[in-house]
Amino acid sequence: MVRLTSALSIFHRITGVAVGTGTVVMVWWLVAAATSDSAFALVSWFLGTPIGYLCLFGWTGTLWYHFLNGIRHMAWDIGLGYEMPAVRSSGKAMLAGTVILTVLTWVFGLAAL
Repeated sequence: MVRLTSALSIFHRITGVAVGTGTVVMVWWLVAAATSDSAFALVSWFLGTPIGYLCLFGWTGTLWYHFLNGIRHMAWDIGLGYEMPAVRSSGKAMLAGTVILTVLTWVFGLAAL
């Protein structure tokens, strides 16, 4: 059985790669917007497909996870939260925050459309 703290550490590295990959897609979108209407239409079409929405939703989740876990690591860097109960509770809070913030981002984002 993998311990929560180990799994969160591994996922922090994985989400770092996913955030980088999602950023490449965002750059593709920005370059397409600056290039031509047809290039922008292609990217917009892809991002509007179910697979595109799944990728965007996953990217949003990885952004929030990586951000919140980064704050957790900064707290550790200044010596806060090293006790095992605090490590476990901050890990669970970070996971809950990731889910809540990802869903809220999409609710407010889709409501703005």
